[in-house]
Amino acid sequence: MSSTASTYDLEIGGMTCASCAARIEKRLNRLDGVTASVNYATEKAHVEADQGVDLDDLIAEVVRTGYTAELPKDDAEETADPAYSRLRLRLIVAVVLALPVIVLAMAEPLQFPGWQWASLVLATPVVLWAAWPFHRAAWVNARHGAATMDTLISVGVSAAFLWSLYALFFGTAGMWGMTHPFRFTIERGDGLGSIYLEVAAGVTMFLLLGRFLEQRSKRRAGAALRALGELGAKDVSVLRHGVETRLPLGRLVVGDVFVVRPGEKIATDGVVLDGASAIDSSMLTGESVPVEVSAGDAVVGATVNGAGRLLVTATRVGADTQLARMAQLVEDAQSGKAQAQRLADRLSSVFVPIVFVLAAATLGVWLLAGGGVAAAFTAAVAVLIIACPCALGLATPMALLVGTGRGAQLGVLIKGPEVLESTRRVDTVVLDKTGTVTTGRMTLVEVIPAPGEDRAEVLRLTAAVEEASEHPVGQAIVRGALEELGAVDGVEDFRAVQGRGVTGTVGGHAVIAGRPSLLEDWALPMPAELAQAFDAAEDAARTAVAVAWDGAVRGVVVVADRVKPTSAAAIAALRGLGLTPVLLTGDNERAARQVAAQVGIERVRAGVLPEEKVAEITALQREGGVVAMIGDGVNDAAALAQSDLGIAMGTGTDAAIEAADLTLVRGDLWGAVDAIRLSRRTLGTIKGNLFWALAYNVAALPLAALGMLNPMLAGAAMAFSSVFVVLNSLRLRRFRTAAPQSSVS
Repeated sequence: MSSTASTYDLEIGGMTCASCAARIEKRLNRLDGVTASVNYATEKAHVEADQGVDLDDLIAEVVRTGYTAELPKDDAEETADPAYSRLRLRLIVAVVLALPVIVLAMAEPLQFPGWQWASLVLATPVVLWAAWPFHRAAWVNARHGAATMDTLISVGVSAAFLWSLYALFFGTAGMWGMTHPFRFTIERGDGLGSIYLEVAAGVTMFLLLGRFLEQRSKRRAGAALRALGELGAKDVSVLRHGVETRLPLGRLVVGDVFVVRPGEKIATDGVVLDGASAIDSSMLTGESVPVEVSAGDAVVGATVNGAGRLLVTATRVGADTQLARMAQLVEDAQSGKAQAQRLADRLSSVFVPIVFVLAAATLGVWLLAGGGVAAAFTAAVAVLIIACPCALGLATPMALLVGTGRGAQLGVLIKGPEVLESTRRVDTVVLDKTGTVTTGRMTLVEVIPAPGEDRAEVLRLTAAVEEASEHPVGQAIVRGALEELGAVDGVEDFRAVQGRGVTGTVGGHAVIAGRPSLLEDWALPMPAELAQAFDAAEDAARTAVAVAWDGAVRGVVVVADRVKPTSAAAIAALRGLGLTPVLLTGDNERAARQVAAQVGIERVRAGVLPEEKVAEITALQREGGVVAMIGDGVNDAAALAQSDLGIAMGTGTDAAIEAADLTLVRGDLWGAVDAIRLSRRTLGTIKGNLFWALAYNVAALPLAALGMLNPMLAGAAMAFSSVFVVLNSLRLRRFRTAAPQSSVS
């Protein structure tokens, strides 16, 4: 595929089974410069085409195959699904008309004189109109020299109906007063006294019921993705030239300043220009605790503003926002194919011709064995109907659809189905320290006053002199003071001494804050108690600031990059999943060991440069490990790409998110636990679906061929095998986060 390739996502109409998807995919891939993947569950085709292939060529090829294709409709164009409504109407008609036919056929005492002709009147609309989607699909496929599951159904239903017509008009089945009992197995007979209207009508009814339940479940399964699209605001109050104007969201551009009132959704990703509030981001991250924001903090579109009024500068709009990228990641994952699905597609593509051969062989063997025309015909029809491997085609895409949707609700974005297969093999998890295990932001952790000094006064004067500093340590002290004291005093004569500290005048006090070497320049020795506290903080891999005013050292203020409250428990949970944690950081050995000890990690690799992180991952892989990497920074991007499973914190950089296989919107290590658990659960569901779909066909085909399965019961069993696969996949919707005390549902 060339660098000038275009990517299209097409909505495909007319597909009725997995074989349809396989046919369309095969035809599209025959085009030069085209790579296509067609997903039956989502009814979409993901196509990459070289520059010489345009959209009209792709649509025309799908139409020539016998189906429809179009670009996805905008939300504004979405209406009720007419195909779904028509399917429901056909099902209702089939149920109303087919049930009396089945009851009459199965209950001999109810077979009044002429019951067979009444059954014909009732069954004819079912076979000709309700079953029309099967007949139409079979005809379209036949015109293109292909056979699908619909071909099996149409041939089976039509054969049962036409044989019944022949027996009624030219045999003895039409005689007034004729009766015959219903049997679950097949018996010998001449055939001209037997009708199979209950088979034709009953199979149609059961298959329509199965297809209706399947369609309804697929709509429910895709609800998570649709909900993501509906989360965002519809309009926004924009400040332009000092005037507040309400505009549709689509007219917002990067750089616009917009107003967010209490209780409103934030229109798009941006940075707070003015105001302070608590932001509820639970609908995006699954995290129930509101996040405090103020001027300079980033906010994400679709989150809900709390009690404060905010002015926000738009930094991303449209498809670039986090919400849009989340939706695209989920859709891409649902449209892809796992290795197991590719195997199922290949099996489905060769299955139909094999079934026709098997049905013909069944007919021939029964006739040669003297079983009678009726018994031979019935067994062959049962083989045709029981064989449809629709469940096989649904096994993987339905589980992917539900699993990735549930992941999105929990703040776990899975890039593609191959990611699921990676999680099964992972045995080592490498964690970046800053921003992954720790908050990545300096925080005030301790204020140590000298004997006789007031703690609040030490913090007040330190924060005042640091307020003018842009250093992360100074800003952490200021934030801590604002939280504790509510305000920070102003500073005069401020001066920063590169790498050593700051000085200034606060309320008439000459204040010095910084390294001991800066205080020594002013002939200010540290008291033994403070020197000991300073060294203890440094030994614990924290950053300490000594503070002096009016000719004496008065205290020590300590800041640190805190370990996230959830990290230790989450890492223990990763161990419980069979993963060995490794801390990989560019920080010094002492700081790394300190953090590792807090969270329970034994293997530490510190002082590693970004390019060396890749080498460390490679070394672990050479040792035989299958490595997952969790990171959040630009310096983690290459290591994420090198790892067998890259997991990016959604709070991290775009480069890290792009390089990763999984993205954790919450920015919390519990998200990694959930991601691996959900991926493994989804993969397990896929395997279970495939096993039961294959086992069903393997077990049922011999029963049908041996005459041990009535065709109507075969149709019911085949329909409900697909329903089983769908319902089994929907169990993933009940997946719950492992995080304690979480409100994620």
